Amino acid sequence: MSTDERVERARLLYERALFGGETAALAEADRELDAVEAGLAPARGRAAPDRELDAAEADLALARGRLVHARAMESGQEDPGELVLFERAAGLYRALGDMRGEAEAVGWAGIFHQVIRRDDHTAVPLLERSLALATRAGDALTMSYALRHLGFAEHMAGRLDPARAHLEESVRLRREAGFLPGVAANLVGLAYIASAQGRRADALSMIEEAAAIAGSEKALGIMRWVEEARTQLQG
Repeated sequence: MSTDERVERARLLYERALFGGETAALAEADRELDAVEAGLAPARGRAAPDRELDAAEADLALARGRLVHARAMESGQEDPGELVLFERAAGLYRALGDMRGEAEAVGWAGIFHQVIRRDDHTAVPLLERSLALATRAGDALTMSYALRHLGFAEHMAGRLDPARAHLEESVRLRREAGFLPGVAANLVGLAYIASAQGRRADALSMIEEAAAIAGSEKALGIMRWVEEARTQLQG
């Protein structure tokens, strides 16, 4: 299996852990990335620049960072190594002129500051840069992540209309990309915003749509978010 295939498999395993609730998938993802690491070892330390090696190192750092993030979400414990990995990936992608990769890595650094450190002041500029880079690169999925988390920042600041606009645009992009677990996750966020705006019927409708999508996608992790939201909104 090639480096690219192993990194992509690690990404899919990360999504299974986060969205599907399959925490054991993280250990399998670690093994895939360990194999990538072992394959890169002989090329490290060469004096001559090697763009392919740098690209592989960037991909590996980004993939490792996602796994650290998933474990931090599960445990509630910050691992400072997460930010180091995302910043390393961003720097390598920037040096390579890989705008798409830089957008994704910078976005994950923003997510780290927002979700793990609860620091929107630091997170928002990173998320805005991620959105700008991803837009220029035509990367709709990374755009959807940046918009989702910018929407969260607006929601936390009490600015419900822009929060709703950001999440609705993220939903649109995710529907077009066929990223249905991500659509369900955003609908949960939109339901909370609708409830805060007094649109109770809309909120409950979004929760039911999110439940239907999560069920069809076997996204048990998102289903837990749906049930938590349903309990709060119906209470």
